[in-house]
Amino acid sequence: MEMNPDYRMSQAIREAYGRNEDDETMLPLVRVALSGTPIGRMKTGDGVIFYNIRGEREVELTRALADPNFREFPVRKDLNLDFATMVEYAPRLKVPCAFPPEGEIRDTLCEVISQAGRRQIKITEAEKAIHVGYFLNGKRTAPFPGEERIIVPTRKDVTLFDEAPRMSIDGIVEAAVEALKNPKYDFLVVNFPNVDVVGHIENEKAVMEAVSAVDEAMGKVLEVAKKERVTAVVTADHGTVEKWLYPDGKIDTGHTTSPVPFAIIHPSGLKLDLREGGSLIDVAPTILHLLGLDVPSAMRGRTLVVGDAYQTSKRVILLILDGWGESSSRVGNLISRASTPIMDRLRGEYPFTLLRAAEGAVGLPEGTVGNSEAGHLHIGAGRVIPADRVRIEQAIGDGSFFQNSVFRDVMQRARERKKALHLMGIVSFFSSHGSVLHLYALLEMAKLAGVREVYIHAMLGRRGEKPESGARYVREIEEKCGHLGVGQVVSVIGRYWSLDREENWDRIEKTYRMLVFGEGRPVF
Repeated sequence: MEMNPDYRMSQAIREAYGRNEDDETMLPLVRVALSGTPIGRMKTGDGVIFYNIRGEREVELTRALADPNFREFPVRKDLNLDFATMVEYAPRLKVPCAFPPEGEIRDTLCEVISQAGRRQIKITEAEKAIHVGYFLNGKRTAPFPGEERIIVPTRKDVTLFDEAPRMSIDGIVEAAVEALKNPKYDFLVVNFPNVDVVGHIENEKAVMEAVSAVDEAMGKVLEVAKKERVTAVVTADHGTVEKWLYPDGKIDTGHTTSPVPFAIIHPSGLKLDLREGGSLIDVAPTILHLLGLDVPSAMRGRTLVVGDAYQTSKRVILLILDGWGESSSRVGNLISRASTPIMDRLRGEYPFTLLRAAEGAVGLPEGTVGNSEAGHLHIGAGRVIPADRVRIEQAIGDGSFFQNSVFRDVMQRARERKKALHLMGIVSFFSSHGSVLHLYALLEMAKLAGVREVYIHAMLGRRGEKPESGARYVREIEEKCGHLGVGQVVSVIGRYWSLDREENWDRIEKTYRMLVFGEGRPVF
């Protein structure tokens, strides 16, 4: 039965914009009754579906709500939520997921190097630790034999990194230089996070400082690599700030579909020929060829080096310039506007090509921008790994989504026990963490299942979205609820407070207390 849409939450978001709040860091908004009592809070035995995908930023909130041994801040021990997730966020989380991993990804770049008895080390700061570890290793958490990791602490003295565009890059460079001087490491991975992290913030000056900081750091590492006779490979996982503007001139803080750079700096000065038309799945075979190791049959990528007239390398360093895309247009291209003498030199004097890093090339739907998860996964896997998003949308299309046993069981128990069903997650079409279309499918399924109380807890984010998109999405959700006759948006919060991965437990606690206790700005 269709009901009249209730637009109070989307209106409350617009009022928050008037208080100079933005989607990413919006403080909690909580729907309340006329008496002031919060509506739709999570109560003992309620059903909860966290419909986000991707996973690494969802672990902390899942732990707070579903781990009986959680101790990071005070939580209700009697909540006992019937909790499920869209995909597996981490193997250690003992919650059912609707779309579990399809199987272990074997014969990745790092596994092959390990099996060959070579030593490897990975260096980044905490902001990207999971990418050079878990995703680069084919969704394997534990290091391979002979693998070491140096994770430089991420700064805690700033709210957003436009306040410190260099982040912890000096510590990364220091660790990389020390590792290069140690001959025991045959393969080194260094990730510079700045362009991606700062690029998500609407601060042009800070973004350009971040780009220049990465270029400068890359130059320092390459100089030492040359002295140590280590072959250097430079690439990126996806684009970001090379397309800083939408066609209408508004700022785009999201990822892009742009290709990324790829260069090889051989210590002998040998000018290798590189083929064109490659993608990120070609990085692993190229590195294995440089190291003189056989490429496993599971890798469908091909070496980017043309011909056999090159020397194998005892040692290789891979530099990943996180978020560094390539665009021929200077319009809205903050990379071309920043000072980048090292990258300019790589383009002009060394073997250089561009690699596809988005859409189907990295297992994503056509038209979908790249992201750090898919980028690092495909750099390491050497083959296309279909993204969870593709599997989910195929399931929605063929109808199997609505028969999913994990979702069905949570909804059936909520109906039988006369408990509420809570749907929480990102509200976006473009986020790598999920799609509002997945929320709509769950609402339709809840209606079919006869669940009477369905509450929606929306997380807003600016990445890849136009300004003030959160209010538009929430209004669309309100309209969808009205059309279906089921569901109500009862809380809204910026993803800054909900999707953390650096153990900023004060942020997660703010989200928890909104969900459970109704703490936030009341919306009548």
